[in-house]
Amino acid sequence: MLERVAVMLAGRAGARLADTLGVRASRSTLLRLIRRLPEPEVHTPRVLGVDEFALRKGHNYGTILVDIETRTPVDLLPDRETSTVARWLTDHPGVQVICRDRSTAYAEAGRLGAPDAVHVADRWHIWKNLVEAVEKTVIQHRALLREPEEPGPVRPNPAEQITDLESRSAGEPRQSGRLSDRVREQHAAVHALLDEGLGLRPIARRLGLARNTIRRLAHAATADELLVGRWTGRTSILDPYKPYLHQRWAEGCTVARRLFEELRERGYHGGESVVKKYVQRLREAFPHDDPPRKAPSVRDVTSWITRRPDRLDDDQERQLKAILARCPELDRAAEHVRAFAELMNNRQGQDLDQWIERVQADDLPSLHGFVNGLGQDRAAVVAGLSLSYSSGAVEGHNNKIKML
Repeated sequence: MLERVAVMLAGRAGARLADTLGVRASRSTLLRLIRRLPEPEVHTPRVLGVDEFALRKGHNYGTILVDIETRTPVDLLPDRETSTVARWLTDHPGVQVICRDRSTAYAEAGRLGAPDAVHVADRWHIWKNLVEAVEKTVIQHRALLREPEEPGPVRPNPAEQITDLESRSAGEPRQSGRLSDRVREQHAAVHALLDEGLGLRPIARRLGLARNTIRRLAHAATADELLVGRWTGRTSILDPYKPYLHQRWAEGCTVARRLFEELRERGYHGGESVVKKYVQRLREAFPHDDPPRKAPSVRDVTSWITRRPDRLDDDQERQLKAILARCPELDRAAEHVRAFAELMNNRQGQDLDQWIERVQADDLPSLHGFVNGLGQDRAAVVAGLSLSYSSGAVEGHNNKIKML
């Protein structure tokens, strides 16, 4: 019973469960029971998966062997040397299929230790190598990824526009605001009382205003005469800093908060609301064009070319079509990628030579490098594109090792 508890829960947890069951045993006792258990009998798998794992990344590596058909680990080797793997295969005859990545060391070990075994290159690694070749092609033509800018209408100089705005606004009456509204109400009330026949003094007493104020309102034919010059031409604490604001606006800085902070560094002691109101006037009078759209990155375009078309959204599909229309080389590379994807998904490894011939006839150096790599391991690649075996189970156990 303690052996079963130890195998299921190991030391600490097993000791707690044993104590609950009324059988006292320390964690060290349970671990000793595990070590005393006989090693399980290892059967040589028919389909063997081989891959490396890191004991110390960048320094020490081992090799994991997995039975692909049962998806169970078979053995762990202390290194990834060709001689070590070949020796294991020699000591365990019967391996008929070896699933591996594109490693030349494991390829050579298989040829030495199991010369009759069929090598199967993992499809994921083959596709990864193709994606790397496509990325190199995209890098070579990255200048064509950005959409060409269309010439827009010729706009006058922003600085001249802003100066013109200042000169116009100085001679125009205020149309809104508390001061403007109050003057218009007083002007209307005074002229209404004048029409009733009241004099200036009675009007001043009724409205509670000074006689000089009543006199100015009475002598003005319209309220706009009182709103031009006296209030619109008054100085502002922002006036000394307006040339700098005009310069920054013309340079494209339109954020009021940032402009306020820059003015404070230059000695401005006014409030932020003054700057915000003035920036709002500039924004209404001189709206900036929308910023140019950011060009897609090399990684984006590589992903679009090597991804299933039905997994692209409408915008990505539109951008990719525009890029392929501007760059014939990328268009041809995308055609080769689609053809290879069909070949791989339909398990048509026998058609690999025809695909290679079409690529070699095209002027795409990066894809030529990928094709040359396939030729060095052609038999394993054809098997990987034809058979149903893959290294997925090996990668899964490799990830478990990493988590340890």
